[in-house]
Amino acid sequence: MKALYFDGKLSLRDLPILKPRTGEALIRMICAGICNTDLEIIQGYMSFRGVLGHEFVGRVEECEDRSWIGKRVVGEINLPCGQCDFCRSGMGNHCPARTVLGISGKDGAFAEYLTLPVKNLHAVPNNVSDLDAVFTEPLAAALEILEQVPIQNFHRCIVLGDGKLGQLIARVLKPHCPDLNVIGKHEHKLDLLRQVGIKTQMMEKVIDWVEDLEKLPDLVVEATGSALGLGMALELVRPRGTLVLKSTFHGRTSLDLSPLVVNEITVVGSRCGPFAKALDLLASGQLDLSRLIIGVLPLDQGLEAVEMAQAKGTLKVILKG
Repeated sequence: MKALYFDGKLSLRDLPILKPRTGEALIRMICAGICNTDLEIIQGYMSFRGVLGHEFVGRVEECEDRSWIGKRVVGEINLPCGQCDFCRSGMGNHCPARTVLGISGKDGAFAEYLTLPVKNLHAVPNNVSDLDAVFTEPLAAALEILEQVPIQNFHRCIVLGDGKLGQLIARVLKPHCPDLNVIGKHEHKLDLLRQVGIKTQMMEKVIDWVEDLEKLPDLVVEATGSALGLGMALELVRPRGTLVLKSTFHGRTSLDLSPLVVNEITVVGSRCGPFAKALDLLASGQLDLSRLIIGVLPLDQGLEAVEMAQAKGTLKVILKG
């Protein structure tokens, strides 16, 4: 099978087709999305070696439970051990022995085939297109914010970052935040948000807000994908406000964390989210995500697709199996 393999250098390789283990399904990839985490892995994040990719929709070709065969599916990316204290307490996503699809210890979806445990799979509703289904994993990550914070308690909210994840977070928060604003660097990305009724602000103008405490938000969601984003988020959130951190990136950052103490800020780390709710939202037809896609390339043009995704200002690039 063809696969995009990373071993310090990204290359398109011919690999043996995977053999599903007991409890796993063999899935033929239909589409797979390139996200910032994939690009950070190429820079050294997580020290991963193997087939990249964790946002996908595919069709089950082999499975012990034959009821799954032929179904279009998406899959949760964490594979916990099932035995440790975290797993027994329902926190499998934090299992210290877990592998993670295309990120840590488990070959991913940038290949003609992948395997996942059946318990990780979710059937895709018939009215959800393949291209929309690719957004299930990042949309679930956006929805996780609603699971973690009492969104009804916040009046003024900011999403910091206008990229792929920031776009989804803003759309998820919009029905719940009376005063929502997205701060970004790219006029064309901010325009996509304005088209769906979300207020926006260019990042270089934000300094004016910091000088007016009345304008500071109760909730800041940091989704810049940059080490600089956290520092800006700390400046923006009002005293006793809440800061939700979504960015993951290779490297370290140096910050003065005293504002967290002085201003009594609540910090929430936020990662994976509810797939079932993401699929329900996609099936509802409330989201038009088509304009977030800037390219769909076949897997054998995977290197070109990654290069396209790495370009500044790029939104979603999708590989097609």
